[in-house]
Amino acid sequence: MTKLSFGAHPYLLGFDQLERLVERTAKGSDAYPPYNIEQRGEDAFRITLAVAGFREEDLAITLEDRALVIRGRQSEEDSERLFLHRGIAARAFQRSFVLAEGVEVAAATIENGLLHVDLNRAPPDTIVQTIPIERK
Repeated sequence: MTKLSFGAHPYLLGFDQLERLVERTAKGSDAYPPYNIEQRGEDAFRITLAVAGFREEDLAITLEDRALVIRGRQSEEDSERLFLHRGIAARAFQRSFVLAEGVEVAAATIENGLLHVDLNRAPPDTIVQTIPIERK
């Protein structure tokens, strides 16, 4: 018995990248930092990451091949500090979110230790095209 993959279905031409996209997002990822994704309208979304202890300059948000990548790295300002107990995570992180075609980053704000990234999906253009049939 052969396994028919989603991208190889005969009615879904050109969707082979979708299968690779699903594989890329299914890879295990660290649970740090915790995040929420909320729908704020029919075509609006917000990703919120808990980034307590990170300053704006410690964070970077980039778009890389339809992937929204959020990185955080805290600088060690005072390396002479002696901790008796260190329970607050001060580690670097990278969190990626794959964006659908037409989804764009509208804004990014930081407030009370939460990083908010607002996303908007532009409505797709409806295109009707007539293809001429040539006689050979």
